[in-house]
Order: sequence, then structure tokens, then C-alpha cells
Amino acid sequence: MSKRAIIVPVLVLGVAAALLFLIKDDWTGWEGDSAEQHTDDAYVRADMTPMSTRISSTVKKVDVEDFETVTPGQPLVELEDTDYQATLAQAEAALAGARASLANNQAAKYIQDAKIQNAETVVQQAQAAVTAAQAGAAAVEPDVTRSDLERKRQEALLAVRATTHQQLELAVADSTRFNSVLASRQADLERAEAALTSSRTLLEAERRQRAALDTQDALHQADIQAKQAAIIVAKVNLGYTKIVAPTAGAVGERHVQEGQLVAPGMQVIDLVKGDVWILANFKETQLTNIRRGDAADIKVDTFPGTVLHGKVVEVAPASGSQFALLPPDNATGNYTKIVQRIPVKIALDPGHPLQGKLRPGFSVVVTVHASGKSAKPGEPQS
Repeated sequence: MSKRAIIVPVLVLGVAAALLFLIKDDWTGWEGDSAEQHTDDAYVRADMTPMSTRISSTVKKVDVEDFETVTPGQPLVELEDTDYQATLAQAEAALAGARASLANNQAAKYIQDAKIQNAETVVQQAQAAVTAAQAGAAAVEPDVTRSDLERKRQEALLAVRATTHQQLELAVADSTRFNSVLASRQADLERAEAALTSSRTLLEAERRQRAALDTQDALHQADIQAKQAAIIVAKVNLGYTKIVAPTAGAVGERHVQEGQLVAPGMQVIDLVKGDVWILANFKETQLTNIRRGDAADIKVDTFPGTVLHGKVVEVAPASGSQFALLPPDNATGNYTKIVQRIPVKIALDPGHPLQGKLRPGFSVVVTVHASGKSAKPGEPQS
């Protein structure tokens, strides 16, 4: 065997070993240090809003066709609103009744105020009657004292035969008459005091009734507020019978038709907003020098030969696999290292030539002009 036949295989194996060593230790560094990072794992994206129902009803009308362009506030789907109109009318009637009850309570308060004023007048009159009765009794007391003394003096004189029986009889008659008058005046005073007590009790009862009306007033006010809140709820539910476009965009495929019964949370139509962006899934080894604000070139498969321009808006906070419904768990002992993909959001420059032609889901090829190589070590991304 010739030396050439031995040297060539050995040389090939040596070169292969050197390449394997270099690739193993420096491949990720070479890939991350590249000034231009490419990926074809990129797509056009847009905000998609699934329009759903908030109430249970029957579809009355679908106002748009599939894939139709819509403006903000444009009706999309109308639901049957008869029940909700009736609920609103019932709530308004209940509010009118609550306000009528409040007005009736106000009238009752005015009447009660008049009763209180009348009771106060009666108390004043009763107090005056008591004062008059006291004065009447006080006016008679001197005559009673005088007549009693005269009667005793006449009795003493008659005992020594210094007076006549006629004088004694006159003294007894005066004493009896004045005592009777005093007793009558005292009875009048007792009746006047009883009437005063009764009138004061009535006045206190009227005042308590007035306080009760004030409490009912507060209850009626609270009832009115509750009825007003019920009207707001009824109006909100009535508003839910019309599903409108919150922003400009285009609708997707309709999920309901006229006459269909829908329940709360049921998806009726999709709205795709007009603004689109690019979502590029770069390998983790490509993100070494990609920064926010880096320029990007975008080629859309649907429009070959057209290059769009944009800027990196943000790098996702985690890999795409972490947002999956079932994130991978590598703590099983059976592990194979796989390079992860990190989503990068790229905004298109305004006024690009494909304005209005891009659709979410279009495949694109993205090239980002990484600026991180010019940053100083340890400098944060900007």
C-alpha cells in the first residue's frame, strides 16, 4: 500500500475532526455574531377579536357578509330584543311607581306637619286653661280662709251667748259656699292638667309619626336608586342585542345565521383588525445581537420581488414552547437538546407598497440587521 493511500484518509479524518471541534465549540458564536439574521419561520399577524354574545336570544339579522370590510361601530349581528325592551319598560314603570310612592310620602309629611302644628296649638290652649284654673283656685282661697275663720269666730261667740244663731248661720253658709267654689275650681284645674297631659301625649305621637315618615322617605329614596340601577342593567342588556365592530377591520366567516338561538359567550363572528405586523420565530442562538429598533427586511411569499421594511418592536419574554397548552417538561431523564425558537415582533414601516393587501397567516422571510455587535459588553438592550 502506497503512502498516498494512507495519508489521504488520515488527512480527511483530521480535517473532519478539526471541523467537528470548531463546530461544537464555536458554531453558536458564529451564528449569533452574524450582522444579518435570517429566518423563514415567520408569518403575517394581526389582532383577531372573536365577537361573542353577552345574552341569550335569537339571531334577528346578520348585517355583514363573510370577509366584508367594516368600520368602527358598524352593526355586525342583531339579536331579537323584544324581551329586553319589555324588561326595560317594566323597570321604567317600577321606577315611576317608586317615585310616586316618594311623592305620596312627601304629601303625608306635609299633612303630618299640619297635625303637629294643630297639636302644638292644643297644647298651648291646654296650658292656658291650666293657668286660668290655677288662677281661679288661687282667687277663691282667701275667701275660703276668711269664711272659715268667721265661722269659727261666730261659733265661739255663740258659745258665750255673744252672738245670734242668725249670724252663725250666715257665717256657715259663706264658708260652705266658698269651699264649694274652691272645690269646683280645683276640679277644673285637674281637668285642665289632664287635658294638657293628653294634648302633650298626642303631640309626641304626631312627632313620632313624622319621624317614621322621614324613615320611609329614606327607604323610598333607596328604592328609587335600586330601580334606576335596574333600568341601567336593562339598557345594557338591550344594548347587547346589537353586536357592533369595535374597530375598523374585516370580518371572518360568520358562525351564526338568522333564527339561530345563541347563549352567552357563544362566538358569532370574527373581526380581523386592519393593522398587521410580522411575527418571526428566530432560533435562540440568533438573538445574541438583535435589539429593539433594529431594521428588518421582509419578503412576502405571496408577492415575490417586493421587499418591505420594518423595525424590531419587541422580543418575546419566553420561547414559543412555554406558551403552549402543554409546555414540555424535560425532567424525565430522557432528554434531547433542541434549539428553541423565540418570537420577535416586527412592525412594518408606514406607507409600505402592500398596504391593505397583507393577510394574517401569509408566510414571509425576514432578515434583521442586528445592531448588538456595536454595543459595549454588558450594555442592556434598548
